[in-house]
Amino acid sequence: MQRNWIHLRDVTRRFEQGGASCAALQGVGLNLPQGAFVAIVGPSGSGKTTLLHLLTGIDRPTSGRVYIGEWQLDGMDEESLARWRGRYVGIVFQFFQLFPTLTALENVQLPLELRPSLSVQRRRQQALAALEEVGLAGRAGHLPGQLSGGEQQRVALARALVRDPLLIAADEPTGNLDSASGQQVLELLQAVHRRGKTVLMVTHDERLSGAASHHVHLLDGRVVSAAPAVSADFEGGRTCGSVNWRSAAE
Repeated sequence: MQRNWIHLRDVTRRFEQGGASCAALQGVGLNLPQGAFVAIVGPSGSGKTTLLHLLTGIDRPTSGRVYIGEWQLDGMDEESLARWRGRYVGIVFQFFQLFPTLTALENVQLPLELRPSLSVQRRRQQALAALEEVGLAGRAGHLPGQLSGGEQQRVALARALVRDPLLIAADEPTGNLDSASGQQVLELLQAVHRRGKTVLMVTHDERLSGAASHHVHLLDGRVVSAAPAVSADFEGGRTCGSVNWRSAAE
């Protein structure tokens, strides 16, 4: 297992807001081992989703370096980043992002369309295996509208897993679910982690964060704590938002 598989060096992400520039993340340094289950936590506006987007190549830093294993994401062009995401990253969104006119099986098969070397039969087999992994093989022929919210999120997780990625990123994966469905999703993420996958999860849910092996706590675009076995550092600057640390902690 690579100790500093995820490495951020002095990362800042700035956005233009009302004619002014503000930092969603500023001067962030972070090291995380391969195979960790990482909960990224903090109040709204603290930079959690921005950090997740940088770690998955959805967005780029304004300055600084982002390394995932042997890959330097900030140095890749858009085409290379898209290929990297498609091969090595599976993403789970809060609101599922399933195509309503496709069945569960067809939704899970979509990432495999980028691999024309796979036969139609092989794509179907892999998609069914992913649905089996999340306990939904029996619902393969159902449309999203015929599934509960928890079932839809499990289909979304199967879609993220179908290409056997190195990294699973989940942005508030239980934020739109009841507690029982959320627990099912958590247990599936834990099972993925036990298989050796690296899991990055943005969450406000204390139950989920308590199940993670590592925690990264953000406030005003800075890492204010990271544990265990995670190093973090930051520099000051103007941020997007004005959350007060004392009031947030209290």
